[in-house]
Amino acid sequence: MLLSLIIPAYNESDRIGPSVEKAYRHLENTDYEAEIIVVDDGSSDDTIQAVQEVFSKKPPTLTHVNTRLISLGKNSGKGAAVRRGMLEARGSVRIFTDADFSTPIQEVSKIIPLIASGEYDVVIGSRAAERRTLVKKHQPWYREAMGRFYNVLVQLFVFRGIRDTQCGFKGFSGDAATMLFSKLRVQGFSFDVEILYLARRY
Repeated sequence: MLLSLIIPAYNESDRIGPSVEKAYRHLENTDYEAEIIVVDDGSSDDTIQAVQEVFSKKPPTLTHVNTRLISLGKNSGKGAAVRRGMLEARGSVRIFTDADFSTPIQEVSKIIPLIASGEYDVVIGSRAAERRTLVKKHQPWYREAMGRFYNVLVQLFVFRGIRDTQCGFKGFSGDAATMLFSKLRVQGFSFDVEILYLARRY
C-alpha cells in the first residue's frame, strides 16, 4: 500500500463528512492503493456516526481505497490520535492532515513522490509558504497570532530552521513513522514540536 491518510478528529461531526468526500474525489484520479484512517479522539458529538455514514457512501469505483475508523474511547489529545493512526497505518507513505482540510488534499501529490523516491523520510507543510495562499480555511486572527508567537518561542528555545512547526499537514515514510511515533510522548497540541525534534535527532 502506498498512501495512508490519517485524519485525527475531535467533535468534527459537521466537517468530517465533507472532508472525507474531498479525499474520495481526489483519490478517484489515482491508481495507487490507499487507505483513509479517521481517529476519533473521544468526541462528545456525533463524529463517529458521521464517519460511519461517509464511509458507507464510498464510491464503488474506489476499490483501491480502504477506509478505517479508530476510536480512542476518551479524549486523549491530538498527539495521541495522530500517534495511534500512524502506528496502525500500513502505507509506505503516511500523511496526517487536519479534519477541516485547511491544507488542500491535492497537496498530498507533492509529498508522495518526495517520500516514495526515498529522498526524504519527513516532509512537512508550512502555512508560511507562498505567503499563506494555499491555506483555504483560516483560523480566527487571534489563534493565528498565537500560533506564530508560539513558533517564535520554538525557534528561540527548541530548534531553528522550520518556520511553521504547527501546520497540521505532515508526511512520513512508513519506517520513519513507526520509529518516531513509537517514541512520541506529548499527547496534546505541541506534539508536532516533539516529533520534529525527534526527526532531527535521528
